[in-house]
Amino acid sequence: MAKESMTCIDNRTGKRYEYPILKATRGPDTVDLRSFYKDTGLFTFDPGFTSTASCESKITFIDGGKGELRYRGIPIEELAENRRYLEVCFLLLEGRLPDKKEAEAFDLEIRHRAYVHEGLRNLIESFPGNAHPMAILSSAVSALASFYYEHLDLNDPHEYHEMASRIIAKIPTLAAFAYRHSLGIPFIYPDIDRSFTENFLYMMRAYPHGRMKITPEGEQQISQVEIDALDTIFTLHADHEQNASTTTVRGVASTGAHPYVAISAGISALWGRAHGGANESVIAQLEMIGDVKNVPEFIARAKDKNDPFRLMGFGHRVYKNFDPRARVLKKLQDQLREELHLDAKLLEIAHEIEQIALHDDYFVSRNLYPNIDFYSGVILYALKIPRTMFTPIFVIGRTVGWIAQWIEFRQDPTSKIARPRQLYTGA
Repeated sequence: MAKESMTCIDNRTGKRYEYPILKATRGPDTVDLRSFYKDTGLFTFDPGFTSTASCESKITFIDGGKGELRYRGIPIEELAENRRYLEVCFLLLEGRLPDKKEAEAFDLEIRHRAYVHEGLRNLIESFPGNAHPMAILSSAVSALASFYYEHLDLNDPHEYHEMASRIIAKIPTLAAFAYRHSLGIPFIYPDIDRSFTENFLYMMRAYPHGRMKITPEGEQQISQVEIDALDTIFTLHADHEQNASTTTVRGVASTGAHPYVAISAGISALWGRAHGGANESVIAQLEMIGDVKNVPEFIARAKDKNDPFRLMGFGHRVYKNFDPRARVLKKLQDQLREELHLDAKLLEIAHEIEQIALHDDYFVSRNLYPNIDFYSGVILYALKIPRTMFTPIFVIGRTVGWIAQWIEFRQDPTSKIARPRQLYTGA
């Protein structure tokens, strides 16, 4: 029987080094190279960490070749279609889905924790009116560390749960406050009679004294279709394994920093348009294209290797097949198109690009399928969410994943401070 190990040979010296292979429950096994530098005096070179497993995790699994994504072993399609976002939060934090009583208790806890310290109003109001909500959100979350400093030292499951529930509940409130500050309008406090996702839409849209917009047809209430659509988007964003922002959260966690400081760092990492800011860029590009009649011109430019233009929202670093989250959102987009009677110009442009990309051999042969950013941007636009709030909505959904990853890192006895090495080529 073959040994569960790999042998490396230094061809300069003929020396052989043997390293154990760690078995995975899903996906590739991993070569344990923790002693590689000590043994050989060499570093491994892996820019972007494309072949490096930085941690052991039980939270999220991705198989990019198969287009597979699972939270705690459960396919994302099953969760997105059958569970509410807060049930998914419970799953990521506790490792199992809640029963009915646990789901109700968790929902009520989150509703009551949604209020934020009044001191944070002063912080938010000190920002310029044109500040991007992501800048405000990152700063406000970092400031939470001073209001809940006791979370720096956690000792039992109850304390971990309280810390996680607190940040999950408060992020939507801070995001809504940041948005309303950008408009110069009064903040709307959470309403404990409303569910998590409805409450966020309410805090963004409501007028003082809890009234919604008045139209000739009456008060414009938040529809269940809108709530369900946004709830699904939150679920699809809840975690995505060791991506750039999650790696940032784990890296900050390795220094012993406050968990909310680690989340703030994750927010800053997510802001980049190559990461969470991509869905903003999708809408900006659709606006630039301007009309369905211009689509063929831009498709031709995307195919021209000498043209720097690239279609935003197509292809993915990990998925070499269709992004499973995009499949869910395509179905949701088609449903919204019928139920909300969507016919806006940007949506027509997006639909035309989508149809070409799904059937054109240039895109199909290169696995350049529409990804989650393409569909989420279009859906959020259809829900009349301002473009500057696209990435904060990503933050709301991803916070539970970040904090679950932080807890897992914190509870792993083998965790060490992050300290990559380098290939030095200077003088």
